[in-house]
Amino acid sequence: MTEVPEHLRKKAAEARAKADAAKAGPAPSTEETALTAEQQEAASKIPAHLLERSKAAGAKSGAEEAGGVVVATPGAGAPAATAGGPVLTGPGGNTQRLLTVVKSGSIQDTKSSPQDKVHTWPHLLVAEFAAALFITAFILIFSIFVNAPLLELANFNETPNPSKAPWYFLGLQELLTMFHPMVAGVTIPGIGLFVLILAPYIDRNPSAKPEDRKFAISLMTIHLMFWAILVMIGSFFRGPGFNFVFPWEAGLFFEL
Repeated sequence: MTEVPEHLRKKAAEARAKADAAKAGPAPSTEETALTAEQQEAASKIPAHLLERSKAAGAKSGAEEAGGVVVATPGAGAPAATAGGPVLTGPGGNTQRLLTVVKSGSIQDTKSSPQDKVHTWPHLLVAEFAAALFITAFILIFSIFVNAPLLELANFNETPNPSKAPWYFLGLQELLTMFHPMVAGVTIPGIGLFVLILAPYIDRNPSAKPEDRKFAISLMTIHLMFWAILVMIGSFFRGPGFNFVFPWEAGLFFEL
């Protein structure tokens, strides 16, 4: 709670002292009465017409409770009831009491900001379950209409030429043609996986907008493009002896 400023306390104390002196001693002069009213109005910071309206309402309610008639005495700041209990007023006849002074900038208008978040169940899980059902049905229908026969039994006395790994390992096989097996099979893939593991800790931007995640998008794009280029070279540009050939000249040496 904000404290009452010191100058308002002094003015209120002066107003109370003058009101007590007016009750105990002779009636104050017109100038003193006017000065006291000005000081009280400055202390309370309440317009004069609101004070008069409040005094009249307080006197009326007091008279109704006491069952008497309200009579306004000349020269007095507050009305009095002829019958029943007196009307309770403050110094100088004011019926208001100053509790605290609140600065204009201390009151903050807090508004709850909308959040675009939903619960995992049922919103996310229902969508994932529907996607899983769709993919399963698509694979089932595709396997019915598209024949995928197995190849003949392998002849261990005959090595196929070119001997290629499955397409998802052709990137590693392509690296083996450029580096030592330890570097191509362990060091380079290990560094790539380690960088991908550190990516969430390096880029801690919580935004989901692509324009705000340039580092993460660039890192993943470089990773995918590097691996995709190696796979395409190993699949379509390697011929007998795993030598580099052009597919439109030597043919296509690739099987799924």
